[in-house]
Amino acid sequence: MPHFIIDCSEGILKSHSEEEIIEQVHMSAISTELFNKKDIKVRINSFTKYSTGDKKEDFIHVFSNIMQGRSIEQKAKLSKTIVQDLASIFPKVPHIGTNVKEFEKTTYFNKNMLDPTYQFSMP
Repeated sequence: MPHFIIDCSEGILKSHSEEEIIEQVHMSAISTELFNKKDIKVRINSFTKYSTGDKKEDFIHVFSNIMQGRSIEQKAKLSKTIVQDLASIFPKVPHIGTNVKEFEKTTYFNKNMLDPTYQFSMP
């Protein structure tokens, strides 16, 4: 936790590799100081078939899934940081966006939590 899922047009991979884009989003998340570095998970999906309104233009959208408990300001900072950092390496990509969704602490569960000594904590 958190999970950042990047959807993008295949065309953006001509200027930067998947690994570079994943690393950029990872570094953006770290820079907000909202998460433990070791907990950040990032993955990418590229698309050859898509629509951006009435044109087919390159795009990047990051779906940010985080544990509940951050303020509106913190979530807004996360969104702005991700978009600014991606825009700096993709200045010609017309569509770059993100959104933040929250997991409920009461319904979230992962394998580590099976350990009876596990204690959930946020940075």
